[in-house]
Amino acid sequence: MQGAGIMVLLRFKDIQKMNDKERKEKIKELKFELIKAGVNPGRANSKTKEIKRAISRLITFENMKSGNEKLNNSAQKKSAKEELKKK
Repeated sequence: MQGAGIMVLLRFKDIQKMNDKERKEKIKELKFELIKAGVNPGRANSKTKEIKRAISRLITFENMKSGNEKLNNSAQKKSAKEELKKK
């Protein structure tokens, strides 16, 4: 049973459906939830572990997304350089 807090379980497909603003807002919300739970670095219960996992999933998705954009940009630059060399 879920308590009065927010539902934390986030799946990758749910994260994909969110836009950038929603993901950033969710990260802030989850971090605030950790603070409210009074998390100590050495101790964690199942709720705090799941909150941390959800934050990690969101951040990982953001990093993957930005990494893919960087790869696409570098690939475009590389193909543009190759075209210039051909001319």
